[in-house]
Amino acid sequence: MQLVAVKNKKKGCCSSVLLLSLLAASNSSLAVEFVMGKDGEAKLTLGGVMAGIYQYQLLGGDDGASDEGGGGFAFQPEFSFQPTARDEIFAKFGFAAGNGLNEKTPFRLAPWGGDFEADVLNIGGRDRDYLLTAWYKHTFEFSENHQLGLTGGIIDATDYLDENVYSNDEYTQFMNSALVNGPNAFLPSYDMGGALEWELAPVSVQGVVMNVGENDDGNSFWYYGVQFGYVLATKFGEGNYRVIFGGTNDEFLNPEGTSKESRVELLLSFDQEFGDMLGTFIRFGWQDDEAAVDYKAIYSGGFNVSGRLWQRPQDNIGIAYGYLEGGNTGIDRTHVFEAYVRFLLNDYFAVTADLQYQNEQLEEGGGPKGVIPGIRLTAEF
Repeated sequence: MQLVAVKNKKKGCCSSVLLLSLLAASNSSLAVEFVMGKDGEAKLTLGGVMAGIYQYQLLGGDDGASDEGGGGFAFQPEFSFQPTARDEIFAKFGFAAGNGLNEKTPFRLAPWGGDFEADVLNIGGRDRDYLLTAWYKHTFEFSENHQLGLTGGIIDATDYLDENVYSNDEYTQFMNSALVNGPNAFLPSYDMGGALEWELAPVSVQGVVMNVGENDDGNSFWYYGVQFGYVLATKFGEGNYRVIFGGTNDEFLNPEGTSKESRVELLLSFDQEFGDMLGTFIRFGWQDDEAAVDYKAIYSGGFNVSGRLWQRPQDNIGIAYGYLEGGNTGIDRTHVFEAYVRFLLNDYFAVTADLQYQNEQLEEGGGPKGVIPGIRLTAEF
């Protein structure tokens, strides 16, 4: 058996800031890969992500909420065992302390889209704590650019649908939930299902079927989603263009609570490079509003600026704006703006200074608005 140090960039309870600060002072590798067998084909990789977050809201609306702060810590270790080059067994766990501003803010959109303490307990109404995903995958390779992957187990739909190079990871990119995945896309996470990943470069198709234990109405439901993707190579750089369709069976209550309805979604998620220093993204999405929904449409976009601009290519700046059209639960519209600058401290640790602005307008008039500065210290290993 051979022990090899590696970095693992998959996304994935104590004094978080102190712990991360001490670890950040070290340049030693944290992720490890065990290579087994005479041919070195079998591999066991240990890795994960952890983050300490603190945010403070400065409100200017008329809802009576107070200016206050909140912090939290999330730790998501994971392991991957590959008995062959085409088979993988994977599991990810989630541990957290605190709920940050998410439990205090008057906004419907969570200031941080990650998994806090309340999110890793009784997951999906299954009476399951801490185990986020656990699945087996087999890949059929037909040629160098043609393959088919089949996955089954406890999965996360966001690992397959609504991908985006610049707006998809709450640990390293934007923090507001509207800029992680489309909040009107209702992509379920951490429950039983299967996924299909077919790729014949530059075209790909990814599909997900999930049975979710419990929605906000207390009902179990089925989710079906498919993503069609195309990778476009231009003289400016690579671009990814995706169209996502999704739907459920009729297990969601209408606004009056008198009948059960299904949900249907359409989402566009594009990202494009423009040279070595600039990238941009857009995410447009719509859903029907027969069931009770906070938002029926989202229109968002933004930019990524590489640290090459200041001779630190490992750093970056993200700037984005989102406009969300209200559904049928009393929200008229919401404006979200976020900007962050992320500094990589070494190969594994990064600190992010973040600033958000939200303006949530209600149908009856008024609504919360305010600025939310924050800081995030992240370790990927």
